[in-house]
Formats: sequence, structure tokens, C-alpha cells
Amino acid sequence: MPSYLIGALRHQAGLPFVDETNIEAFLAPAEGEPENCILFFTGDPKQRPEADDVAVVLPELLRTFHGRLRGAVIDRAAEEGLKGRFNAVVMPSLVVTRRDQPVGVLGKIRDWSEYVEKIGAWLSSDAPVLAPSGGPRVEITHSGKEIVR
Repeated sequence: MPSYLIGALRHQAGLPFVDETNIEAFLAPAEGEPENCILFFTGDPKQRPEADDVAVVLPELLRTFHGRLRGAVIDRAAEEGLKGRFNAVVMPSLVVTRRDQPVGVLGKIRDWSEYVEKIGAWLSSDAPVLAPSGGPRVEITHSGKEIVR
């Protein structure tokens, strides 16, 4: 269940909530829409209270980059299945894409100037896309034996 502020992104800001069934359709821009998107991976707002802070910032970012960026919230049930594809390791995260390719990820809450600077750079047509993360790797050494998960 999303928090009030995350729910308000749908009801007041009009942002779609996307999952595995409709993410491709969202990422493909319609005629006249920008090819760049910003996807909000919230994580559990009860465990990650910063998600509400990011929920307040997201509509402001969309206003700042109006006409250059479309936004959506990743449905909580779909986050686990989509986070590897979009390099969202830390929750909450904002992922900027060019069509279906991630070009940048900002985890947790940041200074406004950092959002503007980094997102502005990622919106450049020559910004490189990110390679898939493959998920986090943890290396544990116990009794001289190395275990990689």
C-alpha cells in the first residue's frame, strides 16, 4: 500500500503506475512525447521514509524538465522484477531512461542542484546508457573460504 504522498502522484499529479505488463508501452513515446522518462522505484515507504521526500520532489522535477521528460511510478509488486533491468539498487530511486534504456540513477533523496545537474546531463542525446547491473554482489569470507552470492 503506497503512502499518501506516493498515492497522490497518481491521483493529483496524474502519473501512471507501471508494472511488467505495461512498462514497454509507457517507455515507447507517443507522437510528440519526449523519449526520456523518469521512473520512481519507491521501495517500502514504511521502511524507507525517504520515499515520501522523493515523492514530493518528483512533480517538481517534471515541471522543471517539462517537455523533455515523462514520469511514472513503478508499482510496488513489480519493483523486484524490474530493478535489475533499470539498475535501481537503492530504494527509493529515480531512474532516467532514454526510451527503454537507463541513462542514470539517483538513489535516496538528494540536493535539488544535484537532481537538476545530473538529470540535465542525462537528457543529452549523447549521454551513454547504463549496462545492466546484474544485481548486487556480496563477497563473504569465512574461515578462509570465499563465498560469492
